[in-house]
Amino acid sequence: MSTPSNLPPDQVSGGGQIETAATPRWILVAFFVVLAALGYLGYASYSTRQELRSQVDRLEQRNAMLEAQLAQANDRLAQIRGQLDVTSEKLGLTQQELARARALAQSIRKEQMAADEQLRTQLTETRQHTQEQLGALSGELSGTKSQVEATRQQLDATISKLERAIGDLGVQSGLIARNREELEELKRLGERNYFEFDLRKTRDPQPVGPIRVRLKKADTKHYRYTLDVYVGDKAIEKKDKTLYEPVQFYVQQGARWPYEIVVFELSKDRIVGYLSTPKSGAAASGF
Repeated sequence: MSTPSNLPPDQVSGGGQIETAATPRWILVAFFVVLAALGYLGYASYSTRQELRSQVDRLEQRNAMLEAQLAQANDRLAQIRGQLDVTSEKLGLTQQELARARALAQSIRKEQMAADEQLRTQLTETRQHTQEQLGALSGELSGTKSQVEATRQQLDATISKLERAIGDLGVQSGLIARNREELEELKRLGERNYFEFDLRKTRDPQPVGPIRVRLKKADTKHYRYTLDVYVGDKAIEKKDKTLYEPVQFYVQQGARWPYEIVVFELSKDRIVGYLSTPKSGAAASGF
């Protein structure tokens, strides 16, 4: 078999075989470079996508968080706005109340001023009236003092006429009244208790103060009388007693001061006088 004439000389071997042409080396290098670049670009693109996706996820989470916070802020804002509205309403009401309170206080102040003025007027009138009454009272008091002084002088004069005597029991008596006028003066002095009597001769005893007395005899010739004094169930006879004589007796055993009967009027079967008794808690003198 003849060798084709159209083949280049370097492709015809000495054994008559045809050899293929070799691939240039720079093409392979370029191919691997391009392949490596494509791989790098693919990896870079994948990494970039993953990073972008992560960033998008973080942004979405952050947006969700921000939306939740915004919702909470909106809720709090709504609450604050509601509270502000309520506070505004209360403030308006409080201002109305304050205005009403100020008006009421002003009205009360005016009424108080009017009341104070009225009170001052009344006090002035009362002071004038009191001064007039005091003037009249001073005049009356002066007159009363004069009357009291005259009465005291009269009482002193009367007391000077009264006498003291020793009773039938030998006990010093107090002042003795010889008539009703002097007896009234003794009552004013108030040193003892006094009980008047006007007794007639009877069969039964008559009450005189805390005791009973029975007149048995009245002798107008000698101005003597006899009577029985009843103290409880006990009768004490007082015989032939004279006018103005303190007839003394004790109502209980151990008593310090006696009772006294004084007769200052005597007529047929009749005596007039008084019974005197010590007062409770009397002074040491007993009279």
